[in-house]
Amino acid sequence: MTTQTLPIDLYYAATPNGRKITIILEELALPYAIYPINIGRGDQFKPDFLAISPNNKIPAIVDPEGPEGKPVSIFESGAILKYLAEKFGKFYGTSWSERIKIDEWLFWQVGGFGPMLGQNNHFSRYAPEKIPYAIKRYQDESHRLYRVLDTQLKKQAELGNDYVAGDYSIADIAIFDWSRGSDNHGIDITEFPSFAAWRQRVTDRPAVQRALGITLEQSQQISAATDKEAQKILFNQR
Repeated sequence: MTTQTLPIDLYYAATPNGRKITIILEELALPYAIYPINIGRGDQFKPDFLAISPNNKIPAIVDPEGPEGKPVSIFESGAILKYLAEKFGKFYGTSWSERIKIDEWLFWQVGGFGPMLGQNNHFSRYAPEKIPYAIKRYQDESHRLYRVLDTQLKKQAELGNDYVAGDYSIADIAIFDWSRGSDNHGIDITEFPSFAAWRQRVTDRPAVQRALGITLEQSQQISAATDKEAQKILFNQR
């Protein structure tokens, strides 16, 4: 069984993508150190951070005990989840067929659920100009994606499974924190009872509770809806 002696460095902001990584680190009971990246003040563009995350996005990690015992840096939340799950042999199935299903839903989240909900948030909450077509476009797509998720969870429940790809996995971890913003996405969760039950099951996990309890200093907290300086940094980059 793989063990971890030295802490994993986590470059973090309190966003759904950031909390994916605190959740899996807590689930694996690994030692780690958080290095806050204030994305509303431009920390993500500093050379030291770009050296490990060239896409200037959080999260990123540095594992001092990487492959062949050498340090390795990893950016992109999905890649980090897969790396940690594979390294420690948990939350990624035990067979090739199980991993295919987990990968399907992991990539469903990183390629669709997260980006579409992000656009929903942007046009519904952050954009200075409220464009009815854009708001409807992304709210409708968000609704479709929640329906897809609810349908999958209903199918799993009929098979006696509690989670999106069978057993609890990195697919659930990837999806979970994005789904906590359903009210902001224009979703009435009573319309999706299988989803609502799943979200509560994940919320109730002790490791998830610990991850959700992590707080940063007030100076690290921003509101993209009201902070004009943060909006200049976060939006309309070229």
